[in-house]
Amino acid sequence: MSKEDEEIARKAKRMKLKTLNAEVPESPKNLDSSLKKHTALIKRMRMSIGSDNRDHILKDVESLTLEKYIEEIASAISEGVGRCKTEKDVWSATETISALHRRFPKTFTPDVINSLAAILIAPSRSALAALSPEQREKEESVRISRQRPILRVCAELALVGIIKDGPDRSGGEWIMKTLKELLSNDPALTSLPLLTTFLKYFSRPFLGITPPPGSNKQISASVETGTLSSIEQEASMTPLAQPQIVNEGEELVEKDIRDRFKRMCEGYFDSVSKKLVVEHNRLQEQDRRNHEAYIRSGEIFEDRQQAYEKMTKSYEKLSSGCQTLSELLYLPMPSLPTATHKNESVLMLSTGTGSHQTEEVVLPSTSKWEDEEERKHYEEYVDLRDFVPKSVLGLDTSVAPGTPDSAPESIKSDQISKQAEEVEIRKLEKEIEGLKVEGVGKISNGTIEEEDYEDDLPTPTASVAASPSPPGTPTLSTAPGPSQLLTALLTRLPDATNRSLIDQAAVDFAFLNSKAARKRLVKFLGQTPKNRIDLLPYYGRLVATLNKYMPDVGTDLVAILDEEFRYLQRKKNVIVELAEARLRNITFISVLTKFRVVPSHLILHMFKVCLDNFSGVNIDSLAMLLEGCGRFLLRSEETGARFKAMVELMRRKQSMQHLDQRQQLMLENAYYQCNPPERAPRQVKERSPMVMFIRHLIYDVLSKKTIDKVLRLLRKLDWEDEEVAKTLYSVFTKPWKLKYGNISLLAMLTYDLQRYHPAFSIAVVDQVLEDIRRGLEQNVYKSNQQRISSMKYLGELYIYRLIGSGIVFDTLWSLVTFGHPEGRPIPGVNCPIDTSDDFFRVRLVCTMLDTVGMCFDRGSQKKKLDNFLTFFQMYTLCKDPIPMDVEFMLSDSLEAIRPQLVRYKTYEDAASVVDELFSSVFAQGGGSGDDGDDSGDESGDEETDRREEEEEEDTGSVQEESDEDRPPSPEEVVVFSAQHESLGPSEQEDAEFAKEFAKMVSDSGETRKVDKRTALALWDTSTLPGGLKKKRAEDVEDAETEEEGIMKFTFITKKGNKAQTKSLSVPSTSALAVHTREAQRQDQAEQRHLKQFVLDYEQREEIEEIKCESLDSALLRGPTNLGLLQLWSVPKGYEYVMPLESDMIGYCFPFDGQNNNGCASGTDFKPGGHRFQPVVLLACFWVLHMETRLYSGWE
Repeated sequence: MSKEDEEIARKAKRMKLKTLNAEVPESPKNLDSSLKKHTALIKRMRMSIGSDNRDHILKDVESLTLEKYIEEIASAISEGVGRCKTEKDVWSATETISALHRRFPKTFTPDVINSLAAILIAPSRSALAALSPEQREKEESVRISRQRPILRVCAELALVGIIKDGPDRSGGEWIMKTLKELLSNDPALTSLPLLTTFLKYFSRPFLGITPPPGSNKQISASVETGTLSSIEQEASMTPLAQPQIVNEGEELVEKDIRDRFKRMCEGYFDSVSKKLVVEHNRLQEQDRRNHEAYIRSGEIFEDRQQAYEKMTKSYEKLSSGCQTLSELLYLPMPSLPTATHKNESVLMLSTGTGSHQTEEVVLPSTSKWEDEEERKHYEEYVDLRDFVPKSVLGLDTSVAPGTPDSAPESIKSDQISKQAEEVEIRKLEKEIEGLKVEGVGKISNGTIEEEDYEDDLPTPTASVAASPSPPGTPTLSTAPGPSQLLTALLTRLPDATNRSLIDQAAVDFAFLNSKAARKRLVKFLGQTPKNRIDLLPYYGRLVATLNKYMPDVGTDLVAILDEEFRYLQRKKNVIVELAEARLRNITFISVLTKFRVVPSHLILHMFKVCLDNFSGVNIDSLAMLLEGCGRFLLRSEETGARFKAMVELMRRKQSMQHLDQRQQLMLENAYYQCNPPERAPRQVKERSPMVMFIRHLIYDVLSKKTIDKVLRLLRKLDWEDEEVAKTLYSVFTKPWKLKYGNISLLAMLTYDLQRYHPAFSIAVVDQVLEDIRRGLEQNVYKSNQQRISSMKYLGELYIYRLIGSGIVFDTLWSLVTFGHPEGRPIPGVNCPIDTSDDFFRVRLVCTMLDTVGMCFDRGSQKKKLDNFLTFFQMYTLCKDPIPMDVEFMLSDSLEAIRPQLVRYKTYEDAASVVDELFSSVFAQGGGSGDDGDDSGDESGDEETDRREEEEEEDTGSVQEESDEDRPPSPEEVVVFSAQHESLGPSEQEDAEFAKEFAKMVSDSGETRKVDKRTALALWDTSTLPGGLKKKRAEDVEDAETEEEGIMKFTFITKKGNKAQTKSLSVPSTSALAVHTREAQRQDQAEQRHLKQFVLDYEQREEIEEIKCESLDSALLRGPTNLGLLQLWSVPKGYEYVMPLESDMIGYCFPFDGQNNNGCASGTDFKPGGHRFQPVVLLACFWVLHMETRLYSGWE
């Protein structure tokens, strides 16, 4: 469906709903007044009144009374409208409000309109001004997202007759005023998205905007600037273009409102266009200043860069909004001015290097210049005759224009120059007044920043603030003359930091040429600040440009510099104070030498003066001269031979004298800079486009946001190609070439590629392990950064499940044991590859612990890591005192994984703990300890697999979107092995059976508690039902004849009143069978002992009578050994003594392991403790306690 058809359908729906709202509905009957339903309706409205809840809400509106809840419904409506995002939701909200309007036009409609209007109020400027820029931006974003759906719903309500400006009028003016208020109180244009959203859906009904004749679509953003009007003209001139006929009776908004609305939007678009042009110019100006600042200082400061990025973001946002408005209003975009010339700001010091060019010009090795940029700077400067009239320059008009070097004699005559000035000054005064003066008046921190002014502005006056202007400069008058213009020119010279600006300054000075102006210029150039030597190459270019027609400028300036050089020679002993002055003087002389302003004999004389007194500051001056103009003098025809002899003499003196290291290095650098040795050009490694593409993906493109894209591109490569495979292997096995923060992303890529190229991932892991091993064997300092990266990479590979924990622990143990005798570091024992003052292995261990240490926090892995940390502490204690930075790294790593770890203070303490650790491990042997670790690993692996499955389920939908073009993973091959016939339950089943059996016994109704050992034996001692005893006896006889190694159990269950049995075969080696046989043997032994005990009862009676008689006498003497007595099971810390006679009372005393119970003597002993009565002695609970020292008393 085309846009026109969609608009016609919308119009029909609106007309139908408007007609329905205008009718007077009948009052409904049999309405429900249920509180529950009203509450549910209001809650549903607050959640959303979109298309999802439309049917339910409309049904409730027609069936409920709602009269008592009008205010709550109006409030809920305003909240629900804010959640309408799509066009269907907006229309559903319009229908809902219309239904309520038809029922309650006087009570509901005003409330809901007022609540919606309150949301569309423009924010207070004072409140926004009090916020920070970040908070203000966030607040504006929230406001726009809140007001956008409200505005759309209000526009629909105005079209369907709910919001009205008056009787028989639509609500178009209400909407226009609301939008005007939002836009007029928004100088930052943050409300621009509201207008674009409104025009996108309502430009036709409210503004009457239709596509231009002959065009069925809006103007595309790809249309070039300035071509839109021509496109519209051509479209309007086509014979098929017919004006659209509008039927005012069918329009939903009045014509006058539409015209006013359209003019308002077009005016706002003009404001946005002007703002866009201003921001565009500001952005270009800021870009130019950043470039000049970069040329001036060699870097762009962070605050300046951040301001530029913020300005760029704001401009792009404004440009996008203006483009959208242009398309919606069918208006052309404003023409944005572009840069008229390419900025040539290149800082060209005497040792300057050329800038990057698209086509680099390679100069011959014998050239006087280092690169093409330097040659252009010193040789290609403007000729003033091309820009300045000959009369102003003092040239004879009879001289042919083809003779460039015809300098007239009138230049040398001040009188003739003055006459020429008087003749021309009146003619050129108006032209001079119109010259653009830049950089006047803006001073920041002592540095004048360039400031552009509009061409039509009057010439500004000099600022009263402190500036580097020449002293004694008068303030410009209202009518500027040559003196004031010269002041302005000199003021902007410090900002002329590129060839274009300095050439323009030369042309401007030529119009002000006079003897006084030349003297003033020479004085200004001679007083260049000491800290602005970056200006000297440009000042030299200015002098060289003027010197051709004003030779006294160069002569006077060279004389000033020569005099300053002689003064500095006389002050050779003043070193520090005059160091900057010497640097400025030598640099300026070198620059003018390369411009051929300084005569060759003068510069050679200066060099000879320094060479004759080859010591102190003269050595520094020689080095600066060599660096500044040595190459030029050595390779010029007129000075090459003489200067070469001087350089050889300097080299001989340098070899004969004993110079300090600084001076020696300075002279060497200066010599090789002016006379570099011949060498072949550096061979750039040639790489194929495919190799460069792969390296670009990994080194430049790879980031968290682009990793999926990089993975897809890597998978699309031809992995069968040998060059591609080799390049990928090289890139993935050299993590030190990436940013350190991207190593985890490289490991993630390796994990993702494992599904499709498993051999590749295995090869990567093998190479990483090999690199770590080679680093341990060689221990080369230059490879330390690579070793750190490899260790980090290995840890990330473990996190992404490409290696197991065994490899990680093997690597950690190798770091602290490799190279040491018997794998144990000992203080004082030298290890060539791991000396006591080498702490790099500690850094490697900390890197690994920081990467994977948090993974080993439970199970057997935690125990392994604890053991390693104990050994690692011993390793660190055998080193020299740890440096502070390594100590901080070690403390942070250990605290992160084991916050409660107590560190050992001495090597002996740690070594004793390590010895105990090794002893315990060796004592366990290989079997049980290994089995326990393996089981722990398996359980840990199972838990890890379970977590991985859950994570895969959670991220399944995301992976489906990111891996649309991935081929399906290969199905796993499942091999079914033949199942051997089982002779009984497995060990796991035995353990489960024992667990469940003990639980069943503990949950039974018996009053006493049984331990696990007794519970396993109850099956044999429990009373079986009468019918089952015989069956069990038969089973026992059958069991004797069955195969050895099997024990049969009878499993009894009870269902109702009927007992059921089930035979269960258990291997004799299982825990259940072993414990059962042990319980049977103990039971049989106790039965035999009890039988013998009963048979000897009479004999024991006599023995006990004798013991009782002896006990009476013992009580008078104190505690003694009572001999053999029977003991009951007693509480912990007490022992019960049971007398044989039934009329006796037994006592329980705290037992402290001594024979006197803490009493000083027998006379102080008083029987006491817990009284108890004798109970029936059960044979099955007798415990024989032999030769125990106890105390007892009777009452």
